[in-house]
Amino acid sequence: MIQNDMLKKSLLSLSAIALCGALSACSSSSPTSQDDRYQLKDDRAPKSAPDVSKVEDAHPKYEPYSRQGNKQKYTVRGKSYNVLPSAKDFKQSGNASWYGSKFHGHLTSNGETYDMYSMSAAHKTLPLPSYVRVTNEANNKQVIVRVNDRGPFHEGRIIDLSYAAAYKIGMLDHGTAKVSIETIHIESPESMALDGLKDTSEHVIQVVASKDQVRINVLAKQLEAKYQVTARVESANGFYRLQLGPIGQSYLANKLLLQLKQDGYPNSYLLAPKK
Repeated sequence: MIQNDMLKKSLLSLSAIALCGALSACSSSSPTSQDDRYQLKDDRAPKSAPDVSKVEDAHPKYEPYSRQGNKQKYTVRGKSYNVLPSAKDFKQSGNASWYGSKFHGHLTSNGETYDMYSMSAAHKTLPLPSYVRVTNEANNKQVIVRVNDRGPFHEGRIIDLSYAAAYKIGMLDHGTAKVSIETIHIESPESMALDGLKDTSEHVIQVVASKDQVRINVLAKQLEAKYQVTARVESANGFYRLQLGPIGQSYLANKLLLQLKQDGYPNSYLLAPKK
Protein backbone atom coordinates (compact mmCIF):
# COMPACT_ATOMS: atom_id res chain seq x y z
CA MET A 1 0.00 0.00 0.00
CA ILE A 2 2.75 2.38 0.93
CA GLN A 3 4.52 1.69 -2.37
CA ASN A 4 1.27 2.18 -4.30
CA ASP A 5 0.61 5.51 -2.53
CA MET A 6 4.13 6.70 -3.32
CA LEU A 7 3.71 5.68 -6.95
CA LYS A 8 0.42 7.58 -7.22
CA LYS A 9 2.00 10.72 -5.70
CA SER A 10 4.92 10.50 -8.14
CA LEU A 11 2.57 10.19 -11.10
CA LEU A 12 0.50 13.17 -9.89
CA SER A 13 3.65 15.26 -9.48
CA LEU A 14 4.83 14.38 -12.99
CA SER A 15 1.41 15.24 -14.42
CA ALA A 16 1.46 18.61 -12.66
CA ILE A 17 4.92 19.37 -13.99
CA ALA A 18 3.87 18.42 -17.52
CA LEU A 19 0.76 20.60 -17.28
CA CYS A 20 2.77 23.59 -16.05
CA GLY A 21 5.22 23.10 -18.89
CA ALA A 22 2.40 23.06 -21.42
CA LEU A 23 0.89 26.23 -19.98
CA SER A 24 4.27 27.90 -19.95
CA ALA A 25 4.82 27.01 -23.59
CA CYS A 26 1.47 28.54 -24.50
CA SER A 27 2.15 31.75 -22.59
CA SER A 28 5.55 32.17 -24.25
CA SER A 29 3.89 32.18 -27.69
CA SER A 30 4.12 35.97 -27.81
CA PRO A 31 2.63 38.16 -30.58
CA THR A 32 6.02 39.81 -30.78
CA SER A 33 7.16 37.03 -33.10
CA GLN A 34 7.05 38.23 -36.70
CA ASP A 35 4.55 35.71 -38.05
CA ASP A 36 1.98 36.50 -35.35
CA ARG A 37 2.64 40.20 -34.95
CA TYR A 38 1.82 41.08 -38.54
CA GLN A 39 -1.54 39.33 -38.26
CA LEU A 40 -2.83 41.42 -35.35
CA LYS A 41 -6.14 42.96 -36.39
CA ASP A 42 -8.26 45.92 -35.32
CA ASP A 43 -5.43 48.22 -34.36
CA ARG A 44 -6.59 51.40 -32.67
CA ALA A 45 -5.59 54.73 -31.16
CA PRO A 46 -4.89 54.85 -27.42
CA LYS A 47 -7.89 55.55 -25.21
CA SER A 48 -6.16 58.30 -23.24
CA ALA A 49 -3.13 59.51 -25.16
CA PRO A 50 -0.70 62.07 -23.77
CA ASP A 51 -0.11 65.32 -25.66
CA VAL A 52 2.19 64.21 -28.48
CA SER A 53 2.31 67.64 -30.13
CA LYS A 54 5.44 68.36 -28.08
CA VAL A 55 7.25 65.18 -29.10
CA GLU A 56 10.39 66.11 -31.03
CA ASP A 57 11.27 64.66 -34.40
CA ALA A 58 13.81 61.87 -34.42
CA HIS A 59 17.35 63.27 -34.41
CA PRO A 60 19.34 61.72 -37.26
CA LYS A 61 22.76 60.45 -36.37
CA TYR A 62 25.11 57.74 -37.52
CA GLU A 63 24.08 54.29 -36.27
CA PRO A 64 25.50 50.99 -37.51
CA TYR A 65 22.84 48.75 -39.02
CA SER A 66 21.67 46.07 -36.60
CA ARG A 67 22.29 42.38 -37.17
CA GLN A 68 18.86 41.29 -36.00
CA GLY A 69 16.77 43.50 -38.26
CA ASN A 70 18.69 43.25 -41.50
CA LYS A 71 18.51 39.80 -42.97
CA GLN A 72 19.27 40.20 -46.65
CA LYS A 73 16.00 38.49 -47.56
CA TYR A 74 12.90 37.65 -45.52
CA THR A 75 9.39 36.39 -46.19
CA VAL A 76 6.05 37.50 -44.73
CA ARG A 77 2.70 36.03 -45.77
CA GLY A 78 4.34 34.16 -48.62
CA LYS A 79 5.98 37.24 -50.15
CA SER A 80 9.73 37.80 -50.08
CA TYR A 81 11.50 41.12 -49.57
CA ASN A 82 15.13 42.12 -50.15
CA VAL A 83 16.60 44.53 -47.62
CA LEU A 84 18.62 47.38 -49.13
CA PRO A 85 22.34 47.41 -48.31
CA SER A 86 22.22 51.18 -47.65
CA ALA A 87 19.61 53.89 -47.03
CA LYS A 88 21.58 56.48 -48.97
CA ASP A 89 19.64 58.54 -51.57
CA PHE A 90 16.42 56.56 -51.09
CA LYS A 91 13.16 58.26 -52.10
CA GLN A 92 9.65 56.88 -52.46
CA SER A 93 6.05 58.05 -52.85
CA GLY A 94 2.87 56.24 -51.88
CA ASN A 95 0.40 55.71 -49.07
CA ALA A 96 1.35 55.80 -45.40
CA SER A 97 -0.58 54.15 -42.59
CA TRP A 98 0.01 54.13 -38.83
CA TYR A 99 0.02 51.60 -36.03
CA GLY A 100 -0.89 52.13 -32.40
CA SER A 101 -2.19 50.38 -29.27
CA LYS A 102 -2.27 46.86 -30.67
CA PHE A 103 1.51 46.90 -31.18
CA HIS A 104 2.50 49.18 -28.29
CA GLY A 105 5.05 47.42 -26.09
CA HIS A 106 5.77 44.61 -28.56
CA LEU A 107 9.23 44.03 -29.99
CA THR A 108 10.07 45.61 -33.32
CA SER A 109 12.01 43.78 -36.02
CA ASN A 110 15.06 45.63 -34.74
CA GLY A 111 14.70 44.00 -31.33
CA GLU A 112 13.57 47.23 -29.66
CA THR A 113 10.28 47.90 -27.90
CA TYR A 114 7.69 49.69 -30.00
CA ASP A 115 6.58 52.98 -28.44
CA MET A 116 3.67 54.57 -30.29
CA TYR A 117 4.47 57.91 -28.64
CA SER A 118 7.95 58.06 -30.20
CA MET A 119 8.87 59.26 -33.68
CA SER A 120 9.38 55.86 -35.29
CA ALA A 121 8.22 53.93 -38.32
CA ALA A 122 8.22 50.62 -40.16
CA HIS A 123 9.43 50.02 -43.72
CA LYS A 124 9.73 46.83 -45.74
CA THR A 125 13.20 47.20 -47.24
CA LEU A 126 15.16 50.06 -45.65
CA PRO A 127 18.03 48.91 -43.44
CA LEU A 128 17.37 49.22 -39.71
CA PRO A 129 17.76 51.72 -38.25
CA SER A 130 17.28 54.44 -40.87
CA TYR A 131 16.10 58.03 -40.62
CA VAL A 132 13.37 59.24 -42.96
CA ARG A 133 11.70 62.57 -43.64
CA VAL A 134 7.99 62.02 -44.32
CA THR A 135 5.90 64.69 -46.05
CA ASN A 136 2.10 64.58 -46.13
CA GLU A 137 1.37 65.70 -49.68
CA ALA A 138 -2.11 66.94 -48.75
CA ASN A 139 -0.94 69.56 -46.23
CA ASN A 140 2.87 69.68 -46.65
CA LYS A 141 3.42 68.78 -42.98
CA GLN A 142 6.68 66.96 -42.33
CA VAL A 143 8.13 64.71 -39.67
CA ILE A 144 11.45 62.93 -39.24
CA VAL A 145 11.17 59.36 -37.99
CA ARG A 146 13.56 56.58 -37.08
CA VAL A 147 12.74 53.35 -38.94
CA ASN A 148 13.22 50.39 -36.60
CA ASP A 149 10.56 47.94 -37.75
CA ARG A 150 9.27 46.01 -40.78
CA GLY A 151 5.96 46.68 -42.51
CA PRO A 152 3.39 47.65 -43.56
CA PHE A 153 2.43 44.42 -45.31
CA HIS A 154 -0.74 45.76 -46.89
CA GLU A 155 -0.83 46.28 -50.65
CA GLY A 156 -0.18 49.86 -51.73
CA ARG A 157 1.34 51.13 -48.47
CA ILE A 158 4.97 52.14 -48.24
CA ILE A 159 5.46 53.10 -44.58
CA ASP A 160 3.81 52.59 -41.19
CA LEU A 161 4.14 55.57 -38.86
CA SER A 162 3.90 55.60 -35.10
CA TYR A 163 0.82 57.19 -33.53
CA ALA A 164 2.82 60.31 -32.62
CA ALA A 165 4.29 60.72 -36.11
CA ALA A 166 0.87 60.26 -37.73
CA TYR A 167 -0.53 62.93 -35.42
CA LYS A 168 2.22 65.39 -36.34
CA ILE A 169 1.47 65.20 -40.07
CA GLY A 170 -2.31 65.25 -39.62
CA MET A 171 -3.30 61.79 -40.83
CA LEU A 172 -4.89 60.16 -37.77
CA ASP A 173 -8.48 60.86 -38.79
CA HIS A 174 -8.09 59.41 -42.29
CA GLY A 175 -5.94 56.46 -41.27
CA THR A 176 -3.82 56.72 -44.41
CA ALA A 177 -2.24 59.57 -46.36
CA LYS A 178 -0.38 60.08 -49.61
CA VAL A 179 3.20 60.84 -48.65
CA SER A 180 6.66 61.23 -50.07
CA ILE A 181 9.62 59.93 -48.10
CA GLU A 182 13.36 60.48 -48.37
CA THR A 183 16.11 59.13 -46.18
CA ILE A 184 18.47 61.25 -44.14
CA HIS A 185 21.63 59.21 -44.43
CA ILE A 186 24.65 59.97 -42.27
CA GLU A 187 27.87 58.18 -43.06
CA SER A 188 30.14 56.73 -40.42
CA PRO A 189 32.74 59.17 -39.03
CA GLU A 190 35.47 57.21 -40.80
CA SER A 191 33.73 57.41 -44.19
CA MET A 192 32.95 61.10 -43.74
CA ALA A 193 36.58 61.90 -42.99
CA LEU A 194 37.84 59.99 -46.03
CA ASP A 195 35.23 61.50 -48.34
CA GLY A 196 35.99 64.96 -47.07
CA LEU A 197 39.62 64.69 -48.14
CA LYS A 198 38.69 64.08 -51.77
CA ASP A 199 35.44 66.07 -51.95
CA THR A 200 35.48 69.16 -54.19
CA SER A 201 31.73 69.74 -54.47
CA GLU A 202 29.81 72.55 -52.77
CA HIS A 203 27.19 71.74 -50.15
CA VAL A 204 24.21 73.81 -49.03
CA ILE A 205 22.04 73.23 -45.96
CA GLN A 206 18.38 74.21 -45.98
CA VAL A 207 17.53 75.24 -42.44
CA VAL A 208 13.91 76.38 -42.43
CA ALA A 209 11.12 77.61 -44.71
CA SER A 210 8.41 80.13 -43.92
CA LYS A 211 5.95 82.51 -45.56
CA ASP A 212 7.21 85.27 -43.24
CA GLN A 213 9.93 86.97 -45.26
CA VAL A 214 10.90 89.43 -42.53
CA ARG A 215 11.40 86.63 -39.98
CA ILE A 216 13.50 84.61 -42.44
CA ASN A 217 15.72 87.58 -43.31
CA VAL A 218 16.36 88.36 -39.63
CA LEU A 219 17.12 84.70 -38.89
CA ALA A 220 19.48 84.55 -41.88
CA LYS A 221 21.64 87.34 -40.43
CA GLN A 222 21.64 85.71 -37.00
CA LEU A 223 22.73 82.30 -38.28
CA GLU A 224 25.32 83.78 -40.62
CA ALA A 225 26.95 85.55 -37.68
CA LYS A 226 26.67 82.56 -35.35
CA TYR A 227 28.10 79.89 -37.66
CA GLN A 228 30.32 82.10 -39.85
CA VAL A 229 28.77 80.61 -42.99
CA THR A 230 27.15 82.53 -45.83
CA ALA A 231 23.35 82.62 -45.59
CA ARG A 232 20.93 83.07 -48.47
CA VAL A 233 17.16 83.24 -48.86
CA GLU A 234 15.39 81.72 -51.85
CA SER A 235 11.69 82.15 -52.63
CA ALA A 236 9.37 79.65 -54.33
CA ASN A 237 5.61 79.04 -54.21
CA GLY A 238 5.07 81.69 -51.57
CA PHE A 239 7.72 80.28 -49.19
CA TYR A 240 11.07 81.78 -48.25
CA ARG A 241 13.78 79.19 -47.71
CA LEU A 242 16.77 79.96 -45.52
CA GLN A 243 19.92 78.15 -46.63
CA LEU A 244 23.52 78.12 -45.39
CA GLY A 245 26.45 77.60 -47.72
CA PRO A 246 28.11 76.76 -49.95
CA ILE A 247 30.41 74.60 -47.81
CA GLY A 248 33.41 73.06 -49.52
CA GLN A 249 33.59 69.63 -47.86
CA SER A 250 30.89 67.10 -47.03
CA TYR A 251 32.48 66.38 -43.66
CA LEU A 252 32.18 70.03 -42.62
CA ALA A 253 28.67 70.29 -44.07
CA ASN A 254 27.50 67.26 -42.10
CA LYS A 255 29.16 68.57 -38.96
CA LEU A 256 27.27 71.87 -39.31
CA LEU A 257 24.06 69.99 -40.09
CA LEU A 258 24.31 68.03 -36.83
CA GLN A 259 25.04 71.24 -34.92
CA LEU A 260 21.97 72.94 -36.42
CA LYS A 261 19.77 70.04 -35.37
CA GLN A 262 21.12 70.21 -31.84
CA ASP A 263 20.57 73.99 -31.77
CA GLY A 264 16.86 73.76 -32.47
CA TYR A 265 16.55 73.29 -36.23
CA PRO A 266 15.67 69.56 -36.48
CA ASN A 267 14.27 69.79 -40.01
CA SER A 268 17.53 71.03 -41.51
CA TYR A 269 18.84 68.93 -44.37
CA LEU A 270 21.51 68.88 -47.06
CA LEU A 271 20.55 69.85 -50.59
CA ALA A 272 22.01 67.92 -53.49
CA PRO A 273 25.62 69.14 -53.90
CA LYS A 274 26.58 71.26 -56.86
CA LYS A 275 29.62 70.02 -58.72
